[in-house]
Amino acid sequence: MAVYSWSEKVMKLLSRMNNFYLAGSCRADCCRFEIEGSQVGWIPPHVTSLLTGYPEVFSSPNGGAVSLCPSLDSYQKRSEAVDAVLQSLRGEDSLGCLKGWRDEEQPNNIIMKHYFSEVQSDSSYHNSGEVSMWLGRRSPTKQTYPGLLDNLAAGGLSADVSIKHTLVKECQEEACIPAAIAEKALHVSTVSYTYEDEEGVFPECQFVFDLELPLDFRPRVGDGEVQEFYLLPIDKVKELLATDDFKPNCAMVALDFLIRHSFIDPDTEPFYQEFLAGLHQTL
Repeated sequence: MAVYSWSEKVMKLLSRMNNFYLAGSCRADCCRFEIEGSQVGWIPPHVTSLLTGYPEVFSSPNGGAVSLCPSLDSYQKRSEAVDAVLQSLRGEDSLGCLKGWRDEEQPNNIIMKHYFSEVQSDSSYHNSGEVSMWLGRRSPTKQTYPGLLDNLAAGGLSADVSIKHTLVKECQEEACIPAAIAEKALHVSTVSYTYEDEEGVFPECQFVFDLELPLDFRPRVGDGEVQEFYLLPIDKVKELLATDDFKPNCAMVALDFLIRHSFIDPDTEPFYQEFLAGLHQTL
């Protein structure tokens, strides 16, 4: 049985979260998804065949690309048209990924094309000479990744809500962090990746904020998304990154923190450049 080093285990995590770029993925068979000539995503073959049934919304594949019809030239028109298609496919039980429908409007690439699949995340820590990081453990009833370690607060971007407002809202709802503290968070990075699984292709981007919490502050469970919070020394966080105890994309956010704050050194980490590349893949 192979024994992997910490670095090799982290590389396996990054490869898993970027498996769409690996040999043997469905990438060669996917169509680009374009709006007004700009690529905003990928469409797997089985989804492309379903979308051809809606010619008033999606063009037929042309040159390896599927586009929204030019007549859908506004946010409102695109939102309504795509929502109608998704509701129809949901009713037909055509796509397994639609079974997790949450009734949340999101400004995704289909509609706005500013970002691809937005997800906001927050790395919060205490600095008392030695840096420690707050992590949450997801509720055992969560629909995805129940019981795994997570960033202190995170959430998807809803339509017409800013990134910073989402940060403050999620901090309040999930960890009972007052707005006066949460608003001090600094946007420091993005983490982006594309993976595929049995439900489809997922190009995702996380907007990462650092928030240094007061030494006398302790987050509390708010809306039930998290069951417990832990304040862990950085060495322990680093150790946990190489285990299956972390929600994978949250482990990537923590890895990004360790690199930015020089807890991972290019002189001693043999996969330093590969770590950076794995955290910042684009379409």
